[in-house]
Amino acid sequence: MARKERHVVPNKEGGWDSKRENAERASKHFDKKDKAMQWSKEKANQEGSELIPHKRDGKIQNPNSYGNDPNPPKDKKH
Repeated sequence: MARKERHVVPNKEGGWDSKRENAERASKHFDKKDKAMQWSKEKANQEGSELIPHKRDGKIQNPNSYGNDPNPPKDKKH
């Protein structure tokens, strides 16, 4: 089963978008990244998906899994 992904990406016209994987349109637009992350984290948790935030330059920054992680961490304390 393929994993679901939700991305927080910079919008070309300013602000940040929360988008599902391969979506052309954003699910929701935000002025600030922290608000986009907060909303996207809740959605990823509901969907059981991977949350993948991006930096302004488009590079991936600290992804987090809220579903069936294909590569769970070995450290069970965190």
